Amino acid sequence: MVVLTGDGKGKTTSALGMAMRAIGQGLKVAVLQFIKGSWRYGELATAERLAPDLTIRPLGEGFVHVDPEHPDPKDVLCAERAWEVCKETLFSGDYGMVILDEINIAISYGLLAADDVAAALRQRPPELHVVLTGRDAHPQILELADYVTEMREVKHPYAAGLIARKGIEY
Repeated sequence: MVVLTGDGKGKTTSALGMAMRAIGQGLKVAVLQFIKGSWRYGELATAERLAPDLTIRPLGEGFVHVDPEHPDPKDVLCAERAWEVCKETLFSGDYGMVILDEINIAISYGLLAADDVAAALRQRPPELHVVLTGRDAHPQILELADYVTEMREVKHPYAAGLIARKGIEY
């Protein structure tokens, strides 16, 4: 299991690079996205080109601002529904790699219980590669991982007032 966390850019991008490598080795890959919603971004077009080997499913409602102490019940329900899809996918036997994009954020925001996620990950098929992305990875998740990489922001164009760039940020 791989965890990509930290405040720097590149967690999802790194996971998608692993997806490309896995597809090149003949594995099917599912990317299940917790936060991203209906916004069109480049990786969705790539998934259409690489189907059926790559499936990307946005399961969120877009970028959310959550009070971890008092999350909105609709955000909790959305995350719980997404987690049900994730569990079905993890245990389906249809994929060689499953990427749980931004699941670390869902846990840190109090939208999912770390205990529940960790329990399912412990029971996953041993040959299944799982990649978890998002800031603030929970200690239980870090403990389960074989690899943990923390992305650290050194410099970001937003600080200079630049907007998101097609092909780089989306």
